[in-house]
Amino acid sequence: MTLIVLSVIVLCALAIFFGVVLNYAGKKLFVPEDERVSLVRERLPGAHCGACGLIGCDDFAASIVEGNSPDKCPVASNEQVGEISKIMGIQAREITKKTAVIKCGGTDEVSKFNYKYGGIYNCAAAALLANGGAKACRYGCIGEGSCERICKFGAVTVKDALAVIDAEKCTACGMCVSVCPKNLIEIIPAGAKYRVLCNTPNLGKIVRANCSVGCIGCKMCVKICAESAVTVDSNLAVIDYEKCVNCGDCAQKCPTKAIG
Repeated sequence: MTLIVLSVIVLCALAIFFGVVLNYAGKKLFVPEDERVSLVRERLPGAHCGACGLIGCDDFAASIVEGNSPDKCPVASNEQVGEISKIMGIQAREITKKTAVIKCGGTDEVSKFNYKYGGIYNCAAAALLANGGAKACRYGCIGEGSCERICKFGAVTVKDALAVIDAEKCTACGMCVSVCPKNLIEIIPAGAKYRVLCNTPNLGKIVRANCSVGCIGCKMCVKICAESAVTVDSNLAVIDYEKCVNCGDCAQKCPTKAIG
């Protein structure tokens, strides 16, 4: 009994000793947080989406105080960036709003399917099957909703086997881009009215057999564009948004309506 009591006393003494040591060390080694971190954090959107390249808004706030630019947050508004820049004593840079776009127009009405997929609702899983999914076009949207589920802003929905972006809700955080196994989602300027809604490099004959709205690489859009904003690379039309003036000539001329 005496040995048990002695052991308890020793353990209590050690606990008190280490508690005192840790308390002293904590005070001695304490590094006060820059008050600007909390001020910056209060003005960040709080989405914790990771689009800035960090885990969340807390880490990004600290990085801004360390010298990172606040405009690296795609979710922040120009007003928020301005307030943060004022706190940091730097010149605010205006953010050009961007949005995600699905480079596919292949709904179940216009696309050919090789088989019916009945697995889990996950695009990466479906992409592992024959031909990269049920659609005959192996470059088309799988439509299993991985992008919809990862979007924290409700900007992505899947309808008729095709993901659709709501530009009003989209913050261009890029989370949907990261989960698409077909690399179908692109971030473009929100002011761009015309997009190439296709991603296939196949020849026109193959495209037509798989999807009625696919790009056939005919180059009619290239010929009609007075600004030289459209080119065809690997049988697929590409729009240079630095040159595009949103005239719409390419969309009107496109025989399959792959630009819209």
